[in-house]
Order: sequence, then C-alpha cells, then structure tokens
Amino acid sequence: MKTWNAKVDEVERKWWLVDATDQTLGRLATQVAQVIRGKNKPTFTPNVDTGDFVIVVNAEKIKMTGAKLQQKMYYRHSRFFGGLKGFTAEEMIEKDPTFVIEEAVKGMLPKTKLGRQLLLKLKTYQGGDHPHATQKPEALKING
Repeated sequence: MKTWNAKVDEVERKWWLVDATDQTLGRLATQVAQVIRGKNKPTFTPNVDTGDFVIVVNAEKIKMTGAKLQQKMYYRHSRFFGGLKGFTAEEMIEKDPTFVIEEAVKGMLPKTKLGRQLLLKLKTYQGGDHPHATQKPEALKING
C-alpha cells in the first residue's frame, strides 16, 4: 500500500465567510488557522498548501476575555535606537482592527515559506462588506 500525498494541482479550494461579531479572538483565530492550513480536510498534507480561503468581516467587533484589551501589547520597532513603540490591544482595535486578527492567525501558522503563503489566503475587513461576492463564500460556523 503506497502513501498518498496531496499535490498542489489537485487541491480544490473553497471560500469561507466568518462573522467576527462577539467572537473571542483566540478561538476565532485557531479555527480560521485550521481552515487556512487545510487541517479540516481528509487530504491534509503538512508540506503542501491544501487549505481554503477565509474572509473575516466585522473585525472591529471582536472581543477579548479578561483584561487583555488593556494588558496585551503589540510592539513595533523603527530599527533606530529608542525606536520601540508599544500599543495595547484596545488601541490597535481602534486604529486597525484587521491587524489584530491577522496577527493572531499568523502566530498559529508555521513560521516558514509555507506559512507566509498561507497567510495570503486570509482576508479581513471592517464592517460587513467585502469584495469577494463573486467567489460565493459559504458561512463558516465558529464554535465558542
């Protein structure tokens, strides 16, 4: 019996739509990362991109449990001395809510070329509108 491995040409991709309204950030990110990676399919192969596209709408309505809004920090460095800037999650959601979701999903993907390629299949938007209606995305049920 030979082992079967997925080929990039044979993968069928679907589009999923996720509404982030009142969803917990970490729980949403883990399930989105699994779909992007393709772990929900029986044809999953670790070294091949077998995942689907995911559209996340209403990114500004995401919630965090506990005191994470005030305590969780996002850092940026300008590469100059003293150029480290820190922002709380509350400030980042106010400034760019799509960044928070993208960073959470990015942290759950492999830190390789494949992981960077997979992250391109995540589309996040503020509000309920998105430009991907022609792909006919199906609603993805997020547990939790």
